[in-house]
Amino acid sequence: MARKNQFDVQTVLDGLGQGVLIFDSDKQLILDNLAARSLLGADLNVIRSEGWSAVTVLFNTGVSNPDEQIDAVREKALQSERPIRFRIYRSGEYVPCWGATITGADGNMYFMVTLDQPDWYAVTEMVDRFRSEMTEAIESTRGHIDLIEATITRHQASDTAEQLGKRVKNFSRLISIHMERTARLMEMLERLEHIRTGKVRETLRQQQRKLDIADFLEDFVEELDEINLLDPETEKQNIRSRVKVETPDDVYAFASASYLRRILQDMLRNAIMYSIKATPIKISVEAKQHGIQINMQDEGYGIRDSEYDRVFAPFSRARQPQIIGEFGYGLSLYLCKHEVEAMNGRMWFNSRENVGTTFSIMLPLWRDSDATSSSLTTSKA
Repeated sequence: MARKNQFDVQTVLDGLGQGVLIFDSDKQLILDNLAARSLLGADLNVIRSEGWSAVTVLFNTGVSNPDEQIDAVREKALQSERPIRFRIYRSGEYVPCWGATITGADGNMYFMVTLDQPDWYAVTEMVDRFRSEMTEAIESTRGHIDLIEATITRHQASDTAEQLGKRVKNFSRLISIHMERTARLMEMLERLEHIRTGKVRETLRQQQRKLDIADFLEDFVEELDEINLLDPETEKQNIRSRVKVETPDDVYAFASASYLRRILQDMLRNAIMYSIKATPIKISVEAKQHGIQINMQDEGYGIRDSEYDRVFAPFSRARQPQIIGEFGYGLSLYLCKHEVEAMNGRMWFNSRENVGTTFSIMLPLWRDSDATSSSLTTSKA
């Protein structure tokens, strides 16, 4: 077994993919690593020469919330045993960071900042997908409009108004499908942007409040008759009749109603797409010691063990025959997981192939102390 003293601290730090800055009790930078030098560039030299005053200027730029500014983060870290999540703004993007205190061999307290490398893979893929989808939609729409015009202007004398109307309706339907898919892709692009820039946390800070889960789910099911949940080419079905809800009364979560509604809609859409028509979909709620667990269980095709790693990956879909035939972008569960985590929750699943899948989310419990973060006591919508 290798002994700890066989490794030099600087060598270990330079081997990390995250940027690391360590400050002493006088707020002087004493250690950094290769990733930090890559992320901060010449600004790191300014920090070395000017000290903490340069840190406050560079790290607070673009951060309007005083609680997320570097001095506040440092104070929280000094009083906490856990790392503090925050972010800095650089070159037009937000960089996720952690602040933590560590105790040195000399017994002194040090403040450590770690900076994540921004990962724009999902955004890049989304923009490419959006560009491709828009190009296809524009070209197809133009073609269908030309066909509609040709149908109207060049029809045969023997064609009846009913025949012409039917042809035009078919072309209009194809245009509508392209528009609905493009609109959904635009919505997903906006959600992805909010996640990658950190805007989702700012929004949730304003929206999270006491949520009566029983009332919320009752409204959620009633609204299913009023929304277009499925792809326009999917066969119409009575979704509401398939959904069964089991929830105890007097269960309250600290959550955003609008975000939770959209997350559950995405989970329900997946359950419907990947299960046999008319089989039940069960939504159940459990009050746990540390949170409110919401489960969505279907009796569908299930997920193969070999596909588990793809479930929450962006633009990845299972490759089972029943699933490949359904239209989708492979992004909704990725978005849901990040939005749940932004509410200080978590999301996971259990599945057996040809038996069914249960997706679960855990949301924070409402506590009386949360009232300071909300101007409302209860929200149903």
